[in-house]
Amino acid sequence: MKDGPLDMRMNQNIGEDASSWLNNAPEQEISNIIWKYGEEKKAKRIAKAIVEARKSFKIRTTKELAEIILEETPRRFNDKKHPATKTFQAIRIFINNELEELDLLLDFASKHLKIGGRTCIISFHSLEDRMVKRFFRDHSRRDPKLSKLPNLADDSSFKLVTKAIKPSENEMNINPRSKSATLRVIERIK
Repeated sequence: MKDGPLDMRMNQNIGEDASSWLNNAPEQEISNIIWKYGEEKKAKRIAKAIVEARKSFKIRTTKELAEIILEETPRRFNDKKHPATKTFQAIRIFINNELEELDLLLDFASKHLKIGGRTCIISFHSLEDRMVKRFFRDHSRRDPKLSKLPNLADDSSFKLVTKAIKPSENEMNINPRSKSATLRVIERIK
């Protein structure tokens, strides 16, 4: 893991950085964020360790945070992901309001996309993908309660263009970050 400032903001001119938030947030809030956005089973232990560590020093770098997490969640043999990955993801999502921004984008697309226009979204983790999948599903089919009734017109405004697309082995070898990516495409039909 590379070391650097513990910022995580996509725009360094807006909002509170990760270091400031981690050094001031209550333990319960940290735990909730790590659980909600990182789906980390050891969220409470990690939050407690962060609060304990910050009594001794301000957590200012990615390496410092990773070491705190590593002490609480040591690597198991054959683990491919670093134990801090989910926690870093959770903090980044929270700091940048990423899921709220995605929700705004999906809402905007549903209102402003013209007939024949397509929305393509690449998601990189399960929280994003669930939101996109649910939105696409809800906007591209008729009411499931009515779907078994005969002679009902499909009133969907969108259609799925293709099934979810995952990267090929070749793409993952060239671009390892693509491994977790899922591309979904929807088209406005009326």
